[in-house]
Amino acid sequence: MSVINTVLVTGGAGYIGSHTTVELLTSGYEVVVIDNLSNSKLSSLERVQKIAGKKLSFVEGDLINKSDITSVFSQYNIDAVIHFAGLKAVGESVSIPIGYYKNNLVGTLNLLEAMNNENVKNIVFSSSATVYGQAEMQPIKEDSPLSANNPYGRSKLIIEEILQDIFKSDPDWNISILRYFNPVGAHKSGLIGEDPNGLPNNLMPFISQVAVGKLDRLNIFGNDYPTKDGTGVRDYIHVVDLAKGHICALDKLNESSGLIIHNLGTGKGYSVLEMLSSFEKASGKKINYQIVERRDGDVAICCADASKAKIELGWQAEKDLDVMCEDTWKWQFMNKEGYVS
Repeated sequence: MSVINTVLVTGGAGYIGSHTTVELLTSGYEVVVIDNLSNSKLSSLERVQKIAGKKLSFVEGDLINKSDITSVFSQYNIDAVIHFAGLKAVGESVSIPIGYYKNNLVGTLNLLEAMNNENVKNIVFSSSATVYGQAEMQPIKEDSPLSANNPYGRSKLIIEEILQDIFKSDPDWNISILRYFNPVGAHKSGLIGEDPNGLPNNLMPFISQVAVGKLDRLNIFGNDYPTKDGTGVRDYIHVVDLAKGHICALDKLNESSGLIIHNLGTGKGYSVLEMLSSFEKASGKKINYQIVERRDGDVAICCADASKAKIELGWQAEKDLDVMCEDTWKWQFMNKEGYVS
C-alpha cells in the first residue's frame, strides 16, 4: 500500500459515505468512521463490513465538538480524510440557515484545525454542483463561474474557499475538491442504499418510495421548462461510480497533487419523466405523479463536463440509467422501511 494507509471518513455511515467506505475497504485501506448518526444508521456500517468482508473502526462523535475530533486523531494514526459530514437539504437550509452554517462551517474548521495540529494534510472534500448556482453554460466545467443560491450550496462554496486559502498558506497540503452532480442508485447487493429521514428531498428515493407504497404520489415541479419534455433535466450518477471517484482522488493525493478540483458526473442529462419511465421499467410498478408549480431556484438543465476527471484521475462513470434504477429498486424492495427493517 502507498503512503496513505488509514483514512478517516467523516459522515461515513451516510448514503455516499457508506458506499465510499465499501470501496475503501475493498481497495485495501484501513478505515475509521466518525458519524453523529443524525441522518444515518449504525446498521449501515455493519452491512458495509459484511459486503467488504473486512472490519472498520467506528467512533460516534460530532465535528462540532472539538474533543470528539481531537480524540480520533489521538487514538488512530490517520493519513488522510474524506470529509462527507454535513447537513445537506437545500430546502431545509433556506429555513434554518444559522443551523446549516454552524454545522457545516464550524464542523469543518474543527476538523481542519485537528488535521493541521496532527500534520495530516491529505483531504478529499465532498462538494456539490450547487456551487455553480444558475449556470448558464452547459455542460458545466470546473472553471465555470461560482455562485450558490441557497445556504447549503453557499456553505460548500465557503468551505472550498477555506481549503484554497489553506493551500495558499501551506503548499504541503494535498486537497481534492469533488463536485458531485446527482447521486442515485445503491450497492448491487441491496444491503446499503439511500435512507432519508422523513420525506425524501431528492427525486430517486421519492420515486422508489412511491413504487414500494410508502408514498402516494410524486410531485413533479414544473413541466414548462425549455427541455425535451418540459421537466427539469439533471446529471444522475450511480453512487458506486461516485464512490470509486474518491479512490481515484486518494490515489492522486498520493502523488502530492496539491489542490485539485473535479466534477463527478456522467455528462448525460435525464429529465424527470425519463427517470420515471426508467424506474417503472426496472420495478414493474406504475408511479403515480402530479404536476405542480416550479420551485424557486430550480434550473432547467444541470449537467457535468467530467472530462477533467477522466484525464487527471483516470475516472469516469460506467453505470447507465437502467442500472441506477434497478439497483435503487432492489435496495428499496429489500428494505421497505430503510435500515430499520
